[in-house]
Amino acid sequence: MTIADPSMRRSRSRLAAAVAMAVTVALAAGCGSGNATPAPSSAGTAGAPTASHPTVVGNITVFAASSLTDAFTEAAKAFHARNPGVAVQFNFASSSALATQINEGAPADVFASADQAQMQVVADRSGVVDPAVFATNVPVVVTPKGSAAVRSFADLAKPGIKLVLAAKDVPIGKYARDVLQRASGAGGIAPDFATKVLANLKSDEANVRAVLAKVQLGEADAGIVYVTDIGAAKDDVNRIEIPAAYNVVAEYPIAVLKPSKAPTAARAFVTFLRSAEGQAILQKYGFQPG
Repeated sequence: MTIADPSMRRSRSRLAAAVAMAVTVALAAGCGSGNATPAPSSAGTAGAPTASHPTVVGNITVFAASSLTDAFTEAAKAFHARNPGVAVQFNFASSSALATQINEGAPADVFASADQAQMQVVADRSGVVDPAVFATNVPVVVTPKGSAAVRSFADLAKPGIKLVLAAKDVPIGKYARDVLQRASGAGGIAPDFATKVLANLKSDEANVRAVLAKVQLGEADAGIVYVTDIGAAKDDVNRIEIPAAYNVVAEYPIAVLKPSKAPTAARAFVTFLRSAEGQAILQKYGFQPG
């Protein structure tokens, strides 16, 4: 299928935002402007400050793995409703890219990584406070809607399949390669399964949403993304489960950064994500508790 196809043009317009390396979203009271000012609280606001719940104020910037885009966007709105004195800005990208930006001095208050390795990279150089896993995720195979080229996980090794993965230093890219190696071990699909699958690799993408976009547009026969990304694809992809014997569980740690200039507000946001309300929002998008 080519880009000239009308259905592909419609898909491309829906996907413009998804393929960006980093997306910055500012969330204040019902507004997405990067210069938004926190709305004043009112007597009828849910979660308004009380003597036992003092006002939290400040502007925070959260660096978060791109797979968290939808869940964190909704969570920030709920957090702001309870803490109207706090404005939250996001930078969504691959965890490896975010770790590099933080360690190069980019101003950030909270880091939410899609794996422990990138959190450790930041901890070793920039410093973090009490990192903890707050959610888990699992990889799945996605194929373009209506495509029959790949019908099972084993089909990824078929000659001529066009496969896209995230780069090896991106968490989902590493998880995908771990899955392939597991399927090549004792009791796996075949000893050379990973070799055959990787021979079909056509591109290494910058983040998981870029992988998803290539599949949605029909530019690849298959890709490996997180199960939580399926919702962002609407009806443009098929989902193929990876057998549990080969799959991995992705752990998502979060922490306040030691250089944060608004540590109280940053801690409040982390606490909210780990609360029952925050976890319910994450589970709505397919994440499981940490």
